[in-house]
Amino acid sequence: MSETRSPLHDEHVALGATMTPFAGWLMPLRYSSDIAEHTAVRTAAGLFDLSHMGEIAVHGPDAAAFLDHALVGAISQVAPMRAKYTMICAADGGIIDDLVVYRLADDDYMIVANASNAATVYGELVERTAGFSVDLRDDSSATALVAVQGPRAAEILRATAGLVEDAQISGGTAFDALRYYACLRMRFEGQPVLVGRTGYTGEDGYEIWLEADRAVALWRALLAAGQPFGLVPAGLAARDSLRLEAGMPLYGNELDRTTTPYDAGLGRVVVLDKPGSPDFVGRAALVARAEAEPHRVLVGIVGESRRAARHGYPVLSGADVVGTVTSGAPSPTLGVPVAMAYVTPDVAAEGTPLAVDVRGRAEPVRVVPLPFYRRPR
Repeated sequence: MSETRSPLHDEHVALGATMTPFAGWLMPLRYSSDIAEHTAVRTAAGLFDLSHMGEIAVHGPDAAAFLDHALVGAISQVAPMRAKYTMICAADGGIIDDLVVYRLADDDYMIVANASNAATVYGELVERTAGFSVDLRDDSSATALVAVQGPRAAEILRATAGLVEDAQISGGTAFDALRYYACLRMRFEGQPVLVGRTGYTGEDGYEIWLEADRAVALWRALLAAGQPFGLVPAGLAARDSLRLEAGMPLYGNELDRTTTPYDAGLGRVVVLDKPGSPDFVGRAALVARAEAEPHRVLVGIVGESRRAARHGYPVLSGADVVGTVTSGAPSPTLGVPVAMAYVTPDVAAEGTPLAVDVRGRAEPVRVVPLPFYRRPR
């Protein structure tokens, strides 16, 4: 079966991108070099095509109550034009996907799901609508998403031709006042777009949703505006190394159906006692997990040699296997190999010396706090 192509596919090819299959899509892996694109995001800005992500609209008088029931967070408490990181879990507490939910109005939400899980998330949500007056719509194929990430992102958006504020649709919120995990309605070439101050790189930045057939014009306008600021197009390779440095989990690596939010160190996203004490899918299992001693802990590890740990490599304490690497790579920012791994609690303390079996050789590592990198404030 052939992969789905982004509405920006021809733009990527014209820029010389190396294309790769990813979650059923054909997406740019890199345009120049992984390190150059990573460094541009840390020092200036990178432009990402995220059109493979899923967008699900939730609308209706019971939208807030429905999302409180369907997801682990207290979504009803999110203010209009704000966003919330959350998860959808199975009845046994296992993570089906991690999500960002944007509240666009009192009864109007947009859920952004990972590309690999978008169809599954939509199906799960549909099954959970019983008893709620709510409408769901999968807008993924009709929607494009691009992101500008990096310390100069705000300057680039201000300089982009055709991208303007409009008090009539923004509700009076100004772009310069946009807070982290908030969103704003703007116009590009006269048509509405949604701008969120969110991202997956550990840097400040913005994500922009618009109709798929208008994506090329916005992509070109952003590239033109960003050139004086050091903006470069960036692919999946840089996106992965950036999120790893920032300690952000990736579904299929740190998160999956066998993992609860508590296992992943993300118990803070679970609200066990929501307003009105409504039950939600997975609550009983998550209550039990919250009260139990952990069997494994997600930790950061830094390599003390030059060989990087990779996904699936065993973590060792002496001759004993005490965990498994979930994500790992050389860190362009820090200049050392870094990784995340699930390990047994007895070796999870900061500073604990361990090793990783890198193709038959035990490479020394030590446990460190996550994230590995925090952007300057």
